[in-house]
Amino acid sequence: MYRLIGGKSPILDITKAQAKALEKALNRMDDGRGTRDEIVSRLSEQSELSSIIPSVLHFKVYVGMRYWRPFIEDAVRQMHGEGIRSALAISLYPHYSLATTGSAMERFHEVIREYPMESSSISSWYDHPLYIDALVESIRKGLELFGDGAEVLFSAHSLPMSIVEAGDPYVSHIQATIDEVVKKTGIKWHLSYQSKSGPVKWLAPSTEEKIKELAVDGVKNLLVAPISFVSDHIETLYEIDILYKRLAETVGMKLIRAESLNANPLFINALKEMALKKTREMGWTG
Repeated sequence: MYRLIGGKSPILDITKAQAKALEKALNRMDDGRGTRDEIVSRLSEQSELSSIIPSVLHFKVYVGMRYWRPFIEDAVRQMHGEGIRSALAISLYPHYSLATTGSAMERFHEVIREYPMESSSISSWYDHPLYIDALVESIRKGLELFGDGAEVLFSAHSLPMSIVEAGDPYVSHIQATIDEVVKKTGIKWHLSYQSKSGPVKWLAPSTEEKIKELAVDGVKNLLVAPISFVSDHIETLYEIDILYKRLAETVGMKLIRAESLNANPLFINALKEMALKKTREMGWTG
């Protein structure tokens, strides 16, 4: 599967690009001096550099992952080593689930207790206006690729039913996101879940089942919007772009995927707004 999408997952490179874009957005000056990087570059050989950096370097953005390098503990250790004393963790899962965001945030708070650092976190943002706008933009662009109209299938990462039945808010968060998108687009939509594994009962219908069902109902054009993913990786590049597209072809359907958000400026600005709001609430910024 990885060989078919270029030999590796691009998620680390994309996440680093998201971090770089967010850092640039957070440190953009309003007085015409430019971004932090532009200022530091211009002044790198001037004696005034040391005096101006503190007023420019308000934010630094790090990447920490739960199950692969750089791990969350690596990022926190690097933060502390570089003099950071206030750390805000933002989940890149828009919709909260104990199995995803919950696990990552638990690890973050566990690790950061070992350091003399203030901390806070943002665990979900499924209805943030700029996030919704970014999804709407991606869906509208995708629909334009069909000459004679299409229906939209929101494909979310699946979750074991036992977690949902225990009160996890994931499904309600997914539905709330869809509701906001539909308000702005009026699209005809459907919902399915992908990427399940193991013998336990998972959320239904699966994306495979839904594609077959829609084909029976006469749907010929289908835009798949990977709603719970903000980056391209194996689930979008292989499962949707290759596996589900092949399935759609066998049932006489044209399937196109809406672009992932990746470093979409609207998405980056959503993260920026959330970060600024939380750091002000914490009293870290003015």
